[in-house]
Amino acid sequence: MALKAVSIWGYSKALSPPLGVGLANSHSTPIGNQRYDFDKCRRWESCCLGVLAQTATTAVEDEEPNVPPLIDSSGAADGVHQIHKDIIQLPKPLTTIDISSSSSSDGSKVRVAYQGLPGAYSEDAALKAYPKCETVPCDNFESAFKAVELWLVDKAVLPIENSVAGSIHRNYELLLRHRLHIVGEVQLRVNHCLLGLPGVRKEELKVVVSHPQALDQCEKMLSDLGVVKIGARDTADAAQTVASNCARDTGAIASSRAAEVYGLDILTERIQDDDENITRFLVLARDPIIPGTDKPHKTSIVFSLEEGPGVLFKALAVFAMRDINLSKIESCPLKQRPLRVVDDSNQGNSNDRYFDYLFYIDIEASMAEPRAQYALGQLQEFARFLRVLGCYPMDTVL
Repeated sequence: MALKAVSIWGYSKALSPPLGVGLANSHSTPIGNQRYDFDKCRRWESCCLGVLAQTATTAVEDEEPNVPPLIDSSGAADGVHQIHKDIIQLPKPLTTIDISSSSSSDGSKVRVAYQGLPGAYSEDAALKAYPKCETVPCDNFESAFKAVELWLVDKAVLPIENSVAGSIHRNYELLLRHRLHIVGEVQLRVNHCLLGLPGVRKEELKVVVSHPQALDQCEKMLSDLGVVKIGARDTADAAQTVASNCARDTGAIASSRAAEVYGLDILTERIQDDDENITRFLVLARDPIIPGTDKPHKTSIVFSLEEGPGVLFKALAVFAMRDINLSKIESCPLKQRPLRVVDDSNQGNSNDRYFDYLFYIDIEASMAEPRAQYALGQLQEFARFLRVLGCYPMDTVL
């Protein structure tokens, strides 16, 4: 007997808005060995190809980045160092104020937002995803999300995890709070370079500027040089600082593209302690893509669970029993309800406090496959909240 596929979108049983919508007056219908609640699925998008949608979320309040101000490039001494491209004329990062007052793009070509300055690794990732795109620097992650939502750009490419530094939890939070869809991923091999003014040798350096994570990832080389380390808001900002100040004793750790953008010399390449330093980026858009089966796909979801023993085991088992591999699992405390009190009188402990968590999971399956739809359908039966963040092709080329 043929099985009827159920397309999963966004669902919430008991979680208060904006994370989910409660459904009532439902009935269950048996399908095979599972029972599915179709009335609870009536707010989900239904299509045999597994087209995804997304529930509305609340707007995010403006934030001010806690970073030092950029050095004014106008302070550079005339004639000390000739930069082949005028730093003043480079595109400036968008701020939340710019976004609220600017008009949207004319759509003549793909515009891709990223966090940072020109020459940042995020810009490299954007150009890997869309080689002919127009890249748009943004002041922070929040501005990149809003730029897509307000039609200033077509896409955003933002980091989600690094093989050395771990996950970028801020972007996990913004994925849930904004109404964007994951439509792709980019894996970028990080090549940290030591940059300096033209003609400078690395032995002349006394100070090295970069993002704190980049400094940590190049600890061995920096210790051998015996330099003073100074943090910057990102690697491209460090390169711009060196080019603007024209200080021969100051170097920067940044990408090779940053050296090209700011007219600096590459003194040493691949200076990171771990050669296998890879950052994974997500491509975000206003609309989802139609998932296929012609190439390997990932589906990213977020959910919370009802209370009870073994519920996480049950959640993961819905994928294991269908031979669906999990490539990523991340847990974050649920901010709306970070603690719950449990009175377990049988154990002699009263008013024990436990964290409630959101679980972010990447599964290696397409929503066009019935096995993925059935897995999420079963997960919905005991999940307090469930949302599909996107279904997209995997990036298998470094």
